[in-house]
Amino acid sequence: MTHTADPLDALYALPRYAGTDDDSYKPGLDRMHALTEALDIPLGDLPTLHIAGTNGKGSTAAMSAAIAQAAGYRVGLHTSPHLWSVAERMRIDGTPIPTDTLRSMIAEAQPAFDRIEPSFFEATVALSLQYFAREAVDLAVVEVGLGGRLDATNVVEAEVAIITSIALEHTALLGDTEAQIAREKGGIMRKGQPVVLGPLSREADTALHDLASTRGAVLHRTAATTRWNDTRHTLITPRACYTVRDLDLPGAHQQQNAACAVRALELHPAVRLTPDAVASGLGAVRAYAGLHGRMERLATHPPIWIDVAHNPAGLAAACTALPGCPGCCIVALGVMRDKPLNALLDVLAAHDIDTVWPVEVATDRARSARTLADACQARGWATRPPASLPAHVEHFQYTASPEDLLLVTGSHYTIGALPPKLRPL
Repeated sequence: MTHTADPLDALYALPRYAGTDDDSYKPGLDRMHALTEALDIPLGDLPTLHIAGTNGKGSTAAMSAAIAQAAGYRVGLHTSPHLWSVAERMRIDGTPIPTDTLRSMIAEAQPAFDRIEPSFFEATVALSLQYFAREAVDLAVVEVGLGGRLDATNVVEAEVAIITSIALEHTALLGDTEAQIAREKGGIMRKGQPVVLGPLSREADTALHDLASTRGAVLHRTAATTRWNDTRHTLITPRACYTVRDLDLPGAHQQQNAACAVRALELHPAVRLTPDAVASGLGAVRAYAGLHGRMERLATHPPIWIDVAHNPAGLAAACTALPGCPGCCIVALGVMRDKPLNALLDVLAAHDIDTVWPVEVATDRARSARTLADACQARGWATRPPASLPAHVEHFQYTASPEDLLLVTGSHYTIGALPPKLRPL
């Protein structure tokens, strides 16, 4: 680890994943096992819910945490990546770890970091788990970073797991078929462990069924065992019928994520659910869990929506969840170079987006905004010259009519560039 005056700077100096199989991507669990041992993290004493999936795992993690909090439990929530501060990755009851506490923990862990040489992600996972253990949370909800089998989070000893969805992503690392990707994500399964599945294709479901049979895990398919009744505002599961008047996160895909969260908590031995907790938690996910960037409307007029969708399936869900737009529907888009640009633009074309504004995103992972602009113009879209997100937002605020709408999307990095005065904190 690079030694600096500020431990946070030393943490940020660790190798970070750049979207390809490079030196910053360190698959395997040897370093994580060494870290958890060196930091004396009692994983076996930490009640855990482990969540993997292509899309929806962040929302499902937040929903799970919110419901458990509403039920009266103290909940640790590890998610990634962060939007504005690394402290967002490790929250207890929705509150990010205090910066001074994080600095102290990094300084304490520095000898172990120097010896083991973890990646940035591995270090943040270890710090999260150490923080949750020290604070003796009643439940730790842990979101997988990439894949599952070799992900740094896969050192946890989770009583219950969730796999929200399977779609093609990170194909150079996880495989180029849904079956291969499913097997990588299914690598979080344990013997005797209940594993809740969101809606899956036949190919992905078959792969996970075969893997669960080999590992001795017990699958619970929400598509077959849960149902939403929109007329009565109820979620029906094998255990109960819950009245949910208001789902805090909009979109049909969030109903699927909510079903996964509720079903997993029903099966978790550390949690006792009540109908009131389900209704309260799902009705106030953002407030309970500190979640941001999932179809979130900012308090501005005309409206600006933000969503961290970064692959075709996620972007389609975000566009479907957008409210009707009688004016001009504009997308400020910044994407990473490992994402399928043409497929993302196909989604926008299918949802009648009027214009796309290419966002210059300040990370080595980002695709050139000039390349994005050329691709949009080739499709006949009117567009603005590539610019920073603050510049696009300012232009929209000064020129848009009250009936226009702006969706900022494409990656966590894109949302992370939101001007501070607009950040929903």
